Amino acid sequence: MKYKSIYVAATSQHVGKTTSTLGLVSNFMHRGLKVGYCKPVGQKYLDFGEFRVDKDALLFMDLIHFDMKPEIHSPVILGSGTVTDFLDHPDHYSFKEALIKAKQTLESENELIIYEGTGHPGVGSVVNLSNARVAKMLNACVVMVVEGGIGSTIDMLNMCLALFREREVPILGVIVNKVRIDKMEKVTNYVSKYLKKKGLPLLGVIPYDHSLAFPVMRTIARSVKGVVLANSDQLDNKVEDIVAGSLLEKQDWSKERDLLLVTPYTRFRESIDKIIQNTQGLDLSKPPLAGMVVCGQGEMDPKAMEYIETHKIPLIQTGLDTFGSVIRISNIEVKINRSTPWKVKRAIDLIKTNVNMDKMLLEKE
Repeated sequence: MKYKSIYVAATSQHVGKTTSTLGLVSNFMHRGLKVGYCKPVGQKYLDFGEFRVDKDALLFMDLIHFDMKPEIHSPVILGSGTVTDFLDHPDHYSFKEALIKAKQTLESENELIIYEGTGHPGVGSVVNLSNARVAKMLNACVVMVVEGGIGSTIDMLNMCLALFREREVPILGVIVNKVRIDKMEKVTNYVSKYLKKKGLPLLGVIPYDHSLAFPVMRTIARSVKGVVLANSDQLDNKVEDIVAGSLLEKQDWSKERDLLLVTPYTRFRESIDKIIQNTQGLDLSKPPLAGMVVCGQGEMDPKAMEYIETHKIPLIQTGLDTFGSVIRISNIEVKINRSTPWKVKRAIDLIKTNVNMDKMLLEKE
């Protein structure tokens, strides 16, 4: 049996497009369907020399275990210089042909294809590849993901859906993501009331899960432009909270876990000594630190380094001061990726629990 293809779009970046796509692909697979995935237009990619592959496509390769074929699973990459070159020489590009080839191949091999959009609906317009135009080319129905709220959510939906209506792209429904737990009932009531007037189903309302916003040490190292001094093999450690060296005395060490300690290098030894002192006698299964950022240039105290090495804590040194480091870390935009398996599992569970999958399974006419 064949089903209509699904194109997952979003009202803006960082709303939960990859999270939703991940959950849909996995849960449809668990139902026994043969599901194909494609990132039609990619911007953030890895360069393998002979070809480029969108980073999200690599994540799904790990999930679905398909043999990566860039021309099928990541057919169009808008890399550096592509836009200006296209504007100068549009006849040099055959984007539509690449997308249609990927579509035909995926449809011949799968019962259901799920396409993951890029950015907000207008992204790609400069090369005639807006999300709405691409969804039309692929003959796919759209699932729109929007961030939780009522007034702002409805306003954003109305604006973004207009592009798809203009192209006469069918809308399967709407997923409202990142909704505060205490607002779930209210948001569901009013957004569904609005969508009903528009003839659109509300497919699901997903609660905000703070664990999906946890960065890993690798991301933190990049954000502070740091150098890894120790335990580089532990950079996938997740960070649940940040603590400054000057505030160590105020922590409840019986409850704290996966902390990032940020401290000047002049207080490195002092900070480690405080942690050792405050955790003595506690029945901890592992040390409370997920990692440590030392600010400023200078030699690391050998005695404190023993603790770092013994407990395999990734240590990063940055030229930024403590305030600057904390600001940069706090502003990190966190995405699901191959280094965050706990996020993958949680995303799948959230979609399974909160989204009506049956409403999307329309038989292909």
